[in-house]
Amino acid sequence: MNKDQEDALRGTIAGRLSGGLATTTEPVPADGEEFDAIVRDLREVPRDDVERKLVISGFVDHPQGEEGRRCLECMYYRVHRKWCALPAIGLPVEPEWWCRLWRI
Repeated sequence: MNKDQEDALRGTIAGRLSGGLATTTEPVPADGEEFDAIVRDLREVPRDDVERKLVISGFVDHPQGEEGRRCLECMYYRVHRKWCALPAIGLPVEPEWWCRLWRI
């Protein structure tokens, strides 16, 4: 996917999130086993089913938690590309977004 395609997809995702897409933000995985279960569910989603990926991973378009966690601080976020590098997600994201698979 080239930069223009990533930017277009990021815009589409932003529109869905700001448009009220209901995503599964809870439960946040408490341990590696729960994290892996969500990742397994994501692996079953066809690569082009972006909305289902957003729902399962619990994306929202604003920081979450008491600490204001956001993609920017997540270990899977790639700053140079504004991209979630968790293989099961693999989508362009904004730094202020968050998902329940957030990790440091």
